[in-house]
Amino acid sequence: MPAFHTLLADERNVELIRLLLADPRTPVSGLARRIGMSAPAVKERLLRLEESGVIRGYRLELDPAALGLPITVFVRVRPGPGQLPKVSALAQSLPQVVECHRITGEDCFIIKVHLAAIENLDQVLDRFLQFGQTTTSLVQSSPVPPRAPPLPGPPPASSRRGERKKR
Repeated sequence: MPAFHTLLADERNVELIRLLLADPRTPVSGLARRIGMSAPAVKERLLRLEESGVIRGYRLELDPAALGLPITVFVRVRPGPGQLPKVSALAQSLPQVVECHRITGEDCFIIKVHLAAIENLDQVLDRFLQFGQTTTSLVQSSPVPPRAPPLPGPPPASSRRGERKKR
């Protein structure tokens, strides 16, 4: 059984998180009504969840294609000896890089990149090739979009029936 943060032992905290996942813009007063608590009590719970790191932030999700970046690629990098910090620093410096993860296996990094056109891929790869070998995969589709990790406890009734709320 995984070790969940102690704040997640409280079903109301889990329900607050589920409500925020469904609609992060829900005001505290709306959350309070939905779980049957006062707004100050809900605000205090949210503050504790934020301070503990369970809730790390609230983010705006942008569509890369709408921003003129319809091409998504994953680049795996196998750095040469002594090049690890340089790959990490380069990934941090390139605005096209939206994620970079240190991984196990033959490669040391997997990097997610958004591009305006496939012709721009060489420019990005050439920068990483200074420090090692690259392997690139072009994203054709994303059948599982980014989502939150599973929460403790049973999923809400609508999830168990395979239903999903439409936005």
